[in-house]
Amino acid sequence: MKLASLYAIFALIATAANICAQDLTVRIYEGPFSVTFSILVGTGVGLVMKYLLDKRYIFGFRARNAAHDAHTFLLYTLMGIVTTAIFWGFEFGFDLLFQSKGMRYLGGILGLAIGYLSKYQLDKRYVFRENAS
Repeated sequence: MKLASLYAIFALIATAANICAQDLTVRIYEGPFSVTFSILVGTGVGLVMKYLLDKRYIFGFRARNAAHDAHTFLLYTLMGIVTTAIFWGFEFGFDLLFQSKGMRYLGGILGLAIGYLSKYQLDKRYVFRENAS
């Protein structure tokens, strides 16, 4: 139960960082494709933050060296492709349907929540399998 709660807290932290990065990006840049650009920036911020938290506190992962850490981050990122598609689908879908910043962010939050539920299992099975409990 403690691990699930911690994972949920980290998902919320990464989600907040993602949405904040998106909001900051669209405030700074209002040009063509600003929404798309903001979603890419938010995705990157959330990905790195979640990786750092998960590897240490959820999976107890310690890389042998920088190359091992880079390889693990690459696997973590690859597992996130499917979950990112879910997140983007919800966020872009809500943006298209409702044409509202608030609803776009709500779609992003829902998509991230659904994605994180499956991401844990993928990470446990394929990314941090040496340390998975």
